[in-house]
Amino acid sequence: MRFHTYLDSPLGELLLTGDGESVTGLYMPLQKHAPEPGSGWVRNDAVFVEAVRQLNAYFNGELRAFSLPLAPTGTSFQQQVWQGLQDIPYGETWSYGQLARHIGQPGASRAVGLANGRNPIAIIIPCHRVIGANGSLTGYGGGLDRKRWLLAHERSQAPHGGVNQEDDESVDMIH
Repeated sequence: MRFHTYLDSPLGELLLTGDGESVTGLYMPLQKHAPEPGSGWVRNDAVFVEAVRQLNAYFNGELRAFSLPLAPTGTSFQQQVWQGLQDIPYGETWSYGQLARHIGQPGASRAVGLANGRNPIAIIIPCHRVIGANGSLTGYGGGLDRKRWLLAHERSQAPHGGVNQEDDESVDMIH
């Protein structure tokens, strides 16, 4: 059974989906690849109490790391990328190349970018923390304004002021 609920957030109304045990999706308004609840979907706010609590704490600057059971659906490569995204520290950004090297696929920056764009659990799996090699914001399924907001929010809440993992690509935090 596919469950869903909605959460009002600073980014607009978020759609949360789940299987009753794990979060399977978190989507923003007008997000590319977002599903539309339809037949076979059941709204059940009780299934998402902990996810909503953690998301509200995140938006209030009280939570930096989520601890929720997640079950995103994707290819094995996408799963590998999405797992790697969860290693990017709060308040920091990595380039696609850094993420590709981190998951042991140094020549796969473009494929990493495509997998990043298909992340079904935005914010919790922090695809917003990936930027271009030159430090520029690149595409974001929820829109660049939301990506900008998320990065600024984390930078303002990070105890170290949003220090980046730098490498040979000179990735800078967006100001």
